[in-house]
Amino acid sequence: MPEATTATAHSETAPTIEGCDVFVIGGGPAGATIAALLAQQGRDVVLVDKEHHPRFHIGESLLPANVELFRKLGVLDQINAIGMEKWGIEFVSLEHEHRSYVEFGDAWDKSMPMAWQVRRSEMDEVLFRNAATRGARTFEGCKVRDVQFEENGAIVQAQLQDGTSRTWHARFVVDASGRDTLLANKFKSKKKNPRHNSTAVFAHFRGARRLEGKKEGNVSICWFPHGWIWFIPLADGTTSVGAVCWPYYLKSRTKPMKEFFFDTMAMAPELADRLKNAELVDDAVHATGNFAYDGTHATGDRYLMLGDAFSFVDPMFSTGVLLAMHNAFDGAELIAAALDQPARYPQARRDYEAMVRKAPREYTWFIYRATNPTIRDMFMNQNNIMRIKEAVLSLLAGDVYGKTPFWWGLRRFKVVYYLISWFNPRRTWRGWRRHHVAIRDMGKLQGETIQTEG
Repeated sequence: MPEATTATAHSETAPTIEGCDVFVIGGGPAGATIAALLAQQGRDVVLVDKEHHPRFHIGESLLPANVELFRKLGVLDQINAIGMEKWGIEFVSLEHEHRSYVEFGDAWDKSMPMAWQVRRSEMDEVLFRNAATRGARTFEGCKVRDVQFEENGAIVQAQLQDGTSRTWHARFVVDASGRDTLLANKFKSKKKNPRHNSTAVFAHFRGARRLEGKKEGNVSICWFPHGWIWFIPLADGTTSVGAVCWPYYLKSRTKPMKEFFFDTMAMAPELADRLKNAELVDDAVHATGNFAYDGTHATGDRYLMLGDAFSFVDPMFSTGVLLAMHNAFDGAELIAAALDQPARYPQARRDYEAMVRKAPREYTWFIYRATNPTIRDMFMNQNNIMRIKEAVLSLLAGDVYGKTPFWWGLRRFKVVYYLISWFNPRRTWRGWRRHHVAIRDMGKLQGETIQTEG
């Protein structure tokens, strides 16, 4: 009898461990996409998000290459219903009297002419619910506290908002926790990008003046003395506006965030004019630091770090959602190899690691030079000689994983850039020196998230 009593007491206190094939941490575009794809493979998938959908997220501008991914996931009509059609990009420079416009339909591949601007709370919920429809077990308000890897999988410990603890044993773990970078922090694999260092301050407005006609949904990119500003129209009439700036500029703030934000907008007269009759939504301005980072690796024997959980680059070309979703498609195939063909997994890992760095490498070449006067002049005064404009538009459309033969055109663009720089040595030196000084480490600002202020 005492032995039976002891066994009963132990069973009441021991945590119940649930099983699954794949445990996905994070219900954003990366996590929801890979969960849907793995569930469609017939796998037992658990997808958790620490918040409840819909929830706020920045990053509202999509690329034409996203369209086919939405189609494959079966959510194209839903995204179209919530999105603002985006046919191109407007560039605004204080050093030029004119504004420059490009359309995705003029890229090398003419079959990807448009994308959307979306409110991320709506888009992310569409993708999260789609994962559940495809068969994933979804949990909201569920925060992962710890992941411990074993020989045959991992033990994942999580906590619900009511304080209830849950424990799963998974054969494979996907970290799509975004900038929380759960596993990267655990493995100390997250590294600050030494070549680019930026912060952002942003808000949403009602009643902002937009471009007219087909250009109404264009994203506008405006250079200003301390970085660049985005202007993103959304379908519900609101507009997302934000400045990506060098850390020293945000660190110099001596007034409330709202005043600082409007002072920043005043440095770009064209965008300030568009906001002069607009109303600030919720009277709130947000800011964040530590914008760019990389991971030393994206995969392990029983895990995959996906999307922003692996790396994050400056959002100038709106690549975040595309990279997250595309890598999720490739990641689903990688996990299939890990679970079904373990002998093939080491090579599949090497291939994936090479692939996941390809697009960021191409985009960051431009991002590192985005505020350089030579690049600014080339964007403001477009020339399609040797098809270099079509090549750059292909990159801006997100056509980095397809078979479109635009890479030679992109190399020719870079050659032209270097030639112009060579023949303007004084300007080139000043631009390089300014960038070098601008990206300097500001100490405490790194890793800091500045709280929202009204």
